[in-house]
Order: sequence, then structure tokens, then C-alpha cells
Amino acid sequence: MLGECQNLLHDYLVQAQTPNVWIWRPDPIRGYSVQGAYYLLTSHPLDPLDGADDLIWHRQVPLKVSIFSWRLLRDRLPTRMNLANRGIITLDAQSCVAGCGEMESTQHLFLACSTFGSLWSMVRAWLGITSVDPIILTDHFLQFT
Repeated sequence: MLGECQNLLHDYLVQAQTPNVWIWRPDPIRGYSVQGAYYLLTSHPLDPLDGADDLIWHRQVPLKVSIFSWRLLRDRLPTRMNLANRGIITLDAQSCVAGCGEMESTQHLFLACSTFGSLWSMVRAWLGITSVDPIILTDHFLQFT
């Protein structure tokens, strides 16, 4: 952990003549304000998943299913690609758990994987539904609601 800390601080120069200050990057001149933070949080364009939010957080959906769905649609599941991006596993350990040789991402596991992605056709057959597989997770989620 010491080496990791040293690597993080390697590019910073500390000078005795210069005072250390905190800077609010969204507004470096005026600094932090509640109004500025509120504007930052509310000024972003609408989330494309807003249409799915009512379905995810419906009162009849078990909480653990809602949390899983929220994490799935926002690519927050601990896939090997996400773990590698966060430095938890090495970059060369990102291959799919199914052994198909592809990178294990949320998109790959749930839609494109030859092992796991092919289960959707069986689910549709079991439900008696005929449709085409969407290639976007949000569309796929909305298809089954």
C-alpha cells in the first residue's frame, strides 16, 4: 500500500512557499457552494434509463431484484472487465468465465456470450414469445416487462 501511495503522489510537487488549497473544480473562482453543487447535479441531460426506473423500483419487485437490475443497467456489476478497470484484478484476467475467449463485460455476459446469451431464446420459448434479441441492455430489459 505504501508503494501504491507513492505512485499516486509521484507527480505532485510540494513547495514550502506555496500554500496548499482545496479547489472546487466545477467553479474554481468562487469555490464550493450548495447552489453550485445542486446545479451540477441537476444540469446533466436526462438519463436514458429513466423509462426503466419505474419498472426497476416498482413496489411489487423484491428489493434484491431491483438492486440487481439497477446495477445491471448502469454497468455496476462486478464483471471481470469492471474489476480490471478498478484495479482489483489484472488486465489479462478479463476473459469470460464461460471460456469463450471474449472480454467479460455486462453486455457480453447478458447478451453476446455464446453460453449465457443464448439462454434468452430458451426463456422466450418457455414463455411462448417470439421476438428478436435487442443488442442494448435497456431495450432487452424493457422487452421482458
